[in-house]
Amino acid sequence: MRTQNELLGSRAEVGRRFALLPLEGIPYSRMPHWPEARIQVLASPSLGAAFVQYRMELDAGSGGTQAHDGSTESFLYVQSGGVELGYAADSDGSGAPSTGAPQAGELVALEAGGFALLPPTHSWSLKANANTEVLVVRKRYEKAADVDLFAPLIGNEADVVGEVYMGDEGALLQTLIPDEFQYDMAMNIFTFETGHSLPVTETHVMEHGLVVLQGKGLYYLEGRWMEVEESDFIWMGPYCPQSYYATGPVATRYLYYKNVNRDIPVA
Repeated sequence: MRTQNELLGSRAEVGRRFALLPLEGIPYSRMPHWPEARIQVLASPSLGAAFVQYRMELDAGSGGTQAHDGSTESFLYVQSGGVELGYAADSDGSGAPSTGAPQAGELVALEAGGFALLPPTHSWSLKANANTEVLVVRKRYEKAADVDLFAPLIGNEADVVGEVYMGDEGALLQTLIPDEFQYDMAMNIFTFETGHSLPVTETHVMEHGLVVLQGKGLYYLEGRWMEVEESDFIWMGPYCPQSYYATGPVATRYLYYKNVNRDIPVA
């Protein structure tokens, strides 16, 4: 927030195939099923994205429920604080929409770094046990022939080993969702030590929703280098040229979504 004696300005950029959105410029929204949450919508179809991503702030003791619709999967990542996650499938296995809090389902505590992937047949709820920040990604699940629907996946990034990326010891990749055909989305955390970078400029059919968790650096987006820092959000659409290198005094860490493991429809 800028004071009245400061100039207004922004690093926000919105292009045809990308958007760089500093968090300070995104107002809070409200959703009926999260009445106590403060929500910042980061990506949506209005932007050009084929998924929805938002950041949710919950005060200690508050929460809400996301009823399933039979077609939309959800990924949750706890940035800070902690929640109790409840989840349950519809009672008859029909995939029909359900309402209300999960009944006779599973309860699990998620602390900072905790994550969960819930299939489209499951409703889920959150109750914060501290002031909490949660990132949520929701997308339509893409069925594939002879591929079973995945079961709920729960974990913590602390338990996911960082793999050296393309021979660079200063670049580690944590794969939070296994690279298996039952999953049609990837959620990864990249860590770059200062001065290290992606080894190429990527251009590909997958799209990304990226949140900078720590550090700062320069992101290459469709022909331009742009400064980014902790809490920034970046949307990258299909075939947006992209790359990154870290410049700050601490390592850069960012969490990103990618659609994967499915055939490409012919228009």
